[in-house]
Amino acid sequence: MGINMNRFLKNTAVLLLFVLISCKVTAQKYITHAVKSGETLESIAKQYRVTPYNILKFNKEIKLGQELRPNTILVISTGDTEEVQTIQTVDITPEEQEEPIGFTSHRVRKKETLYGIAKRYSITENDIKKYNPQLYSTQLKKKMKLRIPKYRKLRTEENTINEADFETYTVAPKETRWSVAHKYGITIDSMLVLNPDLSKISDYLREGQELILPKIAGSSVEEQEIQLYVSYTVPAKMTLYSLGKEYNIKPEDIVRLNPEIIANNGLKEGMVIRVPEKKIDLGAVNTDNFIFYEVKPKQTFFSLTRKLEISYTDLMALNPDLKLGLKAGMVLKLPKDQTGDFEVRNALILDKINLLDSINTDNRPKIMFLLPFRLNKLDLNNKSGVKKTIERRKSLKYSLGLYSGALIALDSIAKLGVSVDVSTFDNQFNLEKTKEILLRENLIEYSAIVGPLDINSLKEVAVQASKYQIPVIAHISVTSDIRLNNVFFSRTSNTVLREKVISYVESKRTDQNIIIIADRRHAAVRDSILRRFPTAKVAEVKEEEKNIGVNIDRLKLLLSKTMENWIFVETDDFKLVSSVSSILNSFQNVLLDPLLDTERISVRMLTTDKNEAFDNDVISSSHLSNLNFTYPSVYRETGNDTFVKQYRRRFGDTPDRYAVRGFDLTYDLLLKLAYKNNLVEASKIIGETEYTGNKFSYEKKDATSGYFNQASYIMAYDAMRVKEVKEEVLSSK
Repeated sequence: MGINMNRFLKNTAVLLLFVLISCKVTAQKYITHAVKSGETLESIAKQYRVTPYNILKFNKEIKLGQELRPNTILVISTGDTEEVQTIQTVDITPEEQEEPIGFTSHRVRKKETLYGIAKRYSITENDIKKYNPQLYSTQLKKKMKLRIPKYRKLRTEENTINEADFETYTVAPKETRWSVAHKYGITIDSMLVLNPDLSKISDYLREGQELILPKIAGSSVEEQEIQLYVSYTVPAKMTLYSLGKEYNIKPEDIVRLNPEIIANNGLKEGMVIRVPEKKIDLGAVNTDNFIFYEVKPKQTFFSLTRKLEISYTDLMALNPDLKLGLKAGMVLKLPKDQTGDFEVRNALILDKINLLDSINTDNRPKIMFLLPFRLNKLDLNNKSGVKKTIERRKSLKYSLGLYSGALIALDSIAKLGVSVDVSTFDNQFNLEKTKEILLRENLIEYSAIVGPLDINSLKEVAVQASKYQIPVIAHISVTSDIRLNNVFFSRTSNTVLREKVISYVESKRTDQNIIIIADRRHAAVRDSILRRFPTAKVAEVKEEEKNIGVNIDRLKLLLSKTMENWIFVETDDFKLVSSVSSILNSFQNVLLDPLLDTERISVRMLTTDKNEAFDNDVISSSHLSNLNFTYPSVYRETGNDTFVKQYRRRFGDTPDRYAVRGFDLTYDLLLKLAYKNNLVEASKIIGETEYTGNKFSYEKKDATSGYFNQASYIMAYDAMRVKEVKEEVLSSK
């Protein structure tokens, strides 16, 4: 692990410092309250503008979740204003005020008033108080930092809607906001104004969902001023009926557009008339046929065609409305297979954003770290005992690694001019401790919560944070049933990793002989590989009570002497990995014909899941290197980069993979919050990001799910080193 005592003690000291700094002493004033029938801990806390934790602190005889008995006398500390929670001070119901789409920061100047600040940002004083609950008990002061909510408001007095101009549209399968916006020729912002019930934190549309949209222009002669027309020379034997059918227009509308038809007693050969421009039917406008791009301000046709790597002619053919001009907010469609220097996510082309060049130092995020250090279980005076505990307790080892890397990330973001407020807590791997911490913290002040590591505490944090739309960054793998849309699962799932390596093999395979070696526990994985490679061969695994392995002679019969052999090994049993890698390595050195000194049998070993079995000490690294062992990974090996140097200077040790991950994850989070102090909004427009040893690309599966990291690497052993495989250049041996 490489964690020495100096590094541990530094981490512990910093952690304790954070905890101590967050403790504030205030003058206490006490009153009593007689509990009335039907009152709860939360309702009483709201009445006195304190937290439930505040009441529990001074009334030890009651417990969290316990029903309060009428006439019970409670002691209320009214001077403990630092713990006022927003839920106790909200005066505006959801029906009266929509949720903010984001926040901006405001530092109070000399002689500024709450009224003046509210007027400046076109919001109410209650809006400011709602998200700055300290204003309920303290006066506005110079240099005070306020969170100012931003709303997407529809001013009905300025935007009167004529119902006759709009229609109800039912969302079809595989349609997105962008495909519908393109179809109707409107911007996403216009769609949100017309449909205020659309989710503010998700871009998904549900099949069958009904939307209010403007009627498509050009369907009648009265709308001809916004319809594009072309000149048409009438051929022989053309009738009004056949012409109308060809151009999708009624015969009487053709006559109204061309009064000369009446003057000439009908349609005549050689007559030049005006007809609607014919639109090419390229298929349904959905994610099966197209990808979409939202035009940004100040873009030109020249910059757009270069960015999208498409010709002006092709772009115009796909998007005829461009003849009316290029405007910010327009949604353009492109062919599904269009490629270029861009990333596509959920059929939407994302702009590449350099986060280092996009920092807004006015954004001052506040982060909570909630990790199981379990300091209550450590005797810091017993150094050898502490070291043994760290090595033995994986959660502690992981927490210290993550947090030490996070501290370097905080140093790095500070050097860029971004101030971050950090609170760190030890939840002791305990649900009740987690609840206690959440109760006494004013969650709405936070921009994000990192952790915890146990699933029960994570669920509790996610539920509580979702009330204020606060993102929770989860370190655990995606095996839970959490469906809250504020959770960012930072570890790429095994399903995505498996798909990564299988797709890689598909893209690189020419005539290779594929063999699968899988134990009973991995039968489903074996079957999934077989579905993608129906001609693959399956080697039988003999599983006994104490032994597991394959028959060498039978496996040898499956090998090809003329093609390279790619062999998937799917197991979490280190004995099988050791046996198979040793056998395959011996095959690698066998000559096809020793007398003729012909080529050796060519073997490559792969897996879709490099678990702990492959890292066991009994596995020979030289065997894996000889077999060019290839696998998917959430992590790549690091070099001697800036982070590693900073880490060594601060902690006197080389960072392990947990520390690297702690740095990468925290630095990614802080850069995104420095760009746009709203992680959900930032994740909609920022594509894949990559740092020292990890990369991140968060996507939502559906409207109710959280965000899942889709990024990963293909890694391979080569010449006794583990290297990242550049998928576009790696070929078979």
